[in-house]
Amino acid sequence: MKRVLIVEDIAETRRWLTEIVLETYPEAEVSVAETVRAAATFQGQTFDLALIDLGLPDGSGLDVLRMITRESPDAIKVVTTVMGDDASIVAALSAGADGYLLKETTPAVIARQLAQLSIGMPAIAPSVARRIMAHFRLTGPTADIDAQLTERETEVLGLIARGLRNSEVANEMGIAESTVASYIKVIYRKLGIGSRAEASWHATRLGLRMGRDD
Repeated sequence: MKRVLIVEDIAETRRWLTEIVLETYPEAEVSVAETVRAAATFQGQTFDLALIDLGLPDGSGLDVLRMITRESPDAIKVVTTVMGDDASIVAALSAGADGYLLKETTPAVIARQLAQLSIGMPAIAPSVARRIMAHFRLTGPTADIDAQLTERETEVLGLIARGLRNSEVANEMGIAESTVASYIKVIYRKLGIGSRAEASWHATRLGLRMGRDD
């Protein structure tokens, strides 16, 4: 991770998140923002990783999530918050979050979760992962997922679940990056999801390979 953005209004939390990022990715260049407005000043810039608090003084971190998804589509966006309720988790995933970590988690566990991003595994707190699975058991699509996706769409799902970015998926499949983006939109629509974290969960259900080869 070369460029990292941390959006957090509490100075002490910004400090230890920055320390964890630099311990995990020593060569990272870390930028920080305390508010939605401050985060907006980074529009037009690209990041590899963004850690975003949901409760900010001047608005919601969901707006930051959507902005980064639009401005830096390949960025891995991880929510870091104290809010572990179903509504907050679903809203964040729908807004494009690729991971969801709780601040109550020990620094060592957060560091481990962030480190696994480099092998394509989503950073999701265990308690949040359990909630996501419970949510989809109750509200997820009832039709057979395997039957919903074409062979090509299943291949794309497997590749993005391994952590490959759109450009890497395009190279792997020998197609245009815009075509990959179109496939992903169709996959998200068919599965009723809005993030790569959810896509990874569905890929696991289908028995698709997880984790990068490199």
